[in-house]
Amino acid sequence: MTTRTLTTSTDVERETAIVRAVETLARGEVVALPTETVYGLAADATNAAAVSKIFEAKHRPFFDPLIVHVASLAMARTVAEIPTVYDPLLECFWPGPLTVVIPRRASVPDLVTAGLPTVAIRMPAHPLFRAVLEALGKPLAAPSANRFGRISPTTAEHVREELDGRIPLIVAAEPAEHGVESTIVQVAEDGLLRVLRNGPITLEQLAPFGEVVEGGTAGLPSAPGQLKSHYAPATPLRIGPGMPTPGMRSGLLHFGGSVLPGFSAVEDLGGDLRVAAAGLFAAMRRLDAAGLDEIVAEPVLEEGIGHAIMDRLRKAAARE
Repeated sequence: MTTRTLTTSTDVERETAIVRAVETLARGEVVALPTETVYGLAADATNAAAVSKIFEAKHRPFFDPLIVHVASLAMARTVAEIPTVYDPLLECFWPGPLTVVIPRRASVPDLVTAGLPTVAIRMPAHPLFRAVLEALGKPLAAPSANRFGRISPTTAEHVREELDGRIPLIVAAEPAEHGVESTIVQVAEDGLLRVLRNGPITLEQLAPFGEVVEGGTAGLPSAPGQLKSHYAPATPLRIGPGMPTPGMRSGLLHFGGSVLPGFSAVEDLGGDLRVAAAGLFAAMRRLDAAGLDEIVAEPVLEEGIGHAIMDRLRKAAARE
């Protein structure tokens, strides 16, 4: 398969890319599209055969559910039954990087939800992704556009590195704004907010809407991104103080301040954790391509977006 990349730097290019993307999706194919979180690999969420091509291209296990993206509340209600307890969250954070897990409708293929009675759904804020959704008129299932378990892509170039020859079309735009995947929340009838995956919407931002707890139930994933090992470079990564291992070519993921000598490569993401989160996956990719023996990731304070950064680092370090 030949993978084509369409740019969107002019109005004409943008409109052409939207038309081509919609035509490709309508044929039951997959398309890599930019979102405000990371680049996603999209397919018609109502077409099980199309969705299966996401799993095939990514080598993603079928028990890991997908997020369904919608352009409006009306479109959301075609795939899910939205309890009123979610209304305050959706009014505040949609469109944006918040995914909610809610009861599904029968129109959603089991392949999308891994057979669960719920579906993960969000309304993206990226104007190009929204334009494709609106022109297609159908919801899109779209996990990150990378091989399963690998570092999520924040640029079109990252997508090509991961999926060249596996998918027909990449639509290129600017790098993803947030750089980490959406926050995933499930709300209980009593208003308890269970955060199934940390992301750009922080625990502190969610706190005014109810009591917040982290983590899902044991067993198979109830939402995307819950597997212990995920977002991983090929180079072994460990979390710890910024010190190289003697005798090894070590790379450092650094978050501002001084750096000890002895590292073969350093990616300094700075002290602003919002900026660091946006550049995290790209920095991991550069270190992964640098021919290192190990990557050392400095821990950050787990507050605000720091929760999401540490979640991604722990999963990148896990080897199970």
